[in-house]
Amino acid sequence: MRTIPVFIQSALIAILSIHTTSGNAIINHSKPADSVKTDKKIDSEIITGADQVPLYFDYLKGKNIGMVVNQTSVIGKTLTPSVDSLLKRGIGIKKVFGPEHGFRGNASNGAVVTDAVDTKTGLPVISLYGNKHYKPTPEDLKGIDLMIFDIQDVGARFYTYISTLHYVMEACAENNIELMILDRPNPNGYLVDGPILDTAYRSFVGMHPIPISHGMTIGEYAQMINGEHWLKNSVKCKLKIIKVANYSHNMPYKLPVNPSPNLNTNQSILLYPSVCLFEGTTFSLGRGTYFPFLVLGHPLLKGIYKYSFTPLSIPGMSENPPQKDKECFGIDLKSYGVEKITTMGHINLAWLIELYKAFPDKDHFFNAYFNKLAGGKELQTQITEGKTENEIRRSWQPGLKKFNKTRSKYLLYN
Repeated sequence: MRTIPVFIQSALIAILSIHTTSGNAIINHSKPADSVKTDKKIDSEIITGADQVPLYFDYLKGKNIGMVVNQTSVIGKTLTPSVDSLLKRGIGIKKVFGPEHGFRGNASNGAVVTDAVDTKTGLPVISLYGNKHYKPTPEDLKGIDLMIFDIQDVGARFYTYISTLHYVMEACAENNIELMILDRPNPNGYLVDGPILDTAYRSFVGMHPIPISHGMTIGEYAQMINGEHWLKNSVKCKLKIIKVANYSHNMPYKLPVNPSPNLNTNQSILLYPSVCLFEGTTFSLGRGTYFPFLVLGHPLLKGIYKYSFTPLSIPGMSENPPQKDKECFGIDLKSYGVEKITTMGHINLAWLIELYKAFPDKDHFFNAYFNKLAGGKELQTQITEGKTENEIRRSWQPGLKKFNKTRSKYLLYN
């Protein structure tokens, strides 16, 4: 990413327009048509909502601000944390709210994150992932005039930042506080695929009836949460969305900061919607190595697969990974190219089906977590019954068709 030059910032401010729909303010930008060449723009031309400080700076002045942020919440090519940057500019940030992995992003997956005081800024940090404290309380929000949500998502239903978004929106609606979203691209924005969640299996890794890959940005997703009445008692959160400039869903986007400790490469982020389902099995998917989500294996596949790896305890990544200290045999995806992933255009079930067929102890292949990740029991049943990938994929189509129709109402980008 690059910092937008001052003269372009001024031009953007001059052409700023605000459209209000159902109480949501969406800050748009325009660009000369002759400067738009192709859908395959390089990611250096994409300007995140957070990077367009002049579009929202004046709106923050004189307000007591709460920020829902983590290590991905950065501004400019220096990748300065947005909290630190705005504080230096005199903005009145009073509290920070941290999602899974914490405000500075150094907690392992699933680790309880407690409330704390940020040593760098002295700000109180409220954990939204500690002891099931997923939703800000009225006390947490006391004295706050405006909340800001600025977190990089990866576009998968089970990635918990959109669940945090839900609870923050609900708390803001109930306490009459506006929520500003500094929108960021979805690196998997091209992909809408997977089974639709059965709400009987609703959990923090799947709260809404959407597919595994929803193909939306945080700003678009927030509009869907509001528009589909998914908040408790159908309350609506007042939103102000600072859009990404020069972006469409088909554009490749390489994240400048890892979104979580175990998504540490562009390749793993793009494979995540397909590979994360293995979290619901007895297999290792590379947690406890420095290439998580790029390898799949199990000790019982020795003699069936040649490739092997051994998960270990790695503080800050995975301290107690599945199959810890055991040599696992299976599939190496490190050479599976990014272009191959994106041109495939759908979630890959082939690895899940292949390894289920190869696994000698099929009664213990799946664990109780699988149906939560899959969003229902049907996928596990289809795999155990020997359905082909094409047969399984066909069963998703009615739900995906309905979802795409709903999704289209909330899209902010071409």
